[in-house]
Amino acid sequence: MNNLTEFWKNEITGWKKSEIFWLAFANVAILGISLYMGDTAIGIIASLTGVTCVILCGKGKLSNYIFGAVNVVLYAVVAWNAKYYGDVMLNLLYYLPANIIGWFVWKKYLDSETGEVIKKRMTIRQDIVVTVICIAGIIGYSWILKALGGNLPLIDSMSTVLSVVAQILMIKRFTEQWIVWIIVDAVSVVMWIAAYFNGTESIAVLLMWIIFLLNAIIMYVKWYRDSAETMRYEAEPMGA
Repeated sequence: MNNLTEFWKNEITGWKKSEIFWLAFANVAILGISLYMGDTAIGIIASLTGVTCVILCGKGKLSNYIFGAVNVVLYAVVAWNAKYYGDVMLNLLYYLPANIIGWFVWKKYLDSETGEVIKKRMTIRQDIVVTVICIAGIIGYSWILKALGGNLPLIDSMSTVLSVVAQILMIKRFTEQWIVWIIVDAVSVVMWIAAYFNGTESIAVLLMWIIFLLNAIIMYVKWYRDSAETMRYEAEPMGA
C-alpha cells in the first residue's frame, strides 16, 4: 500500500500550471462536447483515457501505461464498429502488450529528481533506417487491408504502421517518436472525420485524435528541450 501511495504521489508532482491546465482542458472539452452530442459511454471513456495517456506520456510519467492499457481495449471496440480493422489489430495485438513492456522499460530509466523518464534522440543513421521501414511497411500492409475489405486501406495502413513504429520509439524513449505521432494523428483525424460524416462513429473519438495531434506538437517541443539537456549533461566531463 505504501509503494502504491508513493507511486501516485510521484505521478501527480512536478507539474507546471500550464501542463495541469492542458490536461484538465483536454478532458473537460471532450467530456462536455461528447455529452452534449449524446455520444456513447464507451466512446467517451476510450477518448478520456486516451487523452490522459498521451499527456502523461508527454510528461514522461510512468502511469501513462495504465491509462493506455484501458484505452486500447475500448478503442479496439470502437474501431471495429467503424470497420477500421487495421486499428483493431494494432490495439489488441500490439498496443496492449506494448503497454506492459513499456511499463517495465520506463521504470528503469526514471529521473529520481523529476520523476519523469529520461529522454534521448536518434542518430541520422537511425532516422534513415526508420524512414525506409515505414515506407515499406505502409505499402505492404495497405495491400492486406484492401484484401480484407477495410475502409481507406492506404490511410488505415499509414496510421497502423506508423503507430507501431512510434510506439517502439516511445518505449525506447526517443524524442523522434513525436514526429511520427504527429503524422499518425493527422492521418487519424482524416480517418475519423470520414467515419463521423458517414454516420459510423462518435464525435468523442474524433475530438480525441484532434487533441492527440495538438499534444504531439506540444510534447515534441518539450522532449526536444529535455533531451538536449540530457545530451549536454552526458557530454560534460566527470568532475566538471
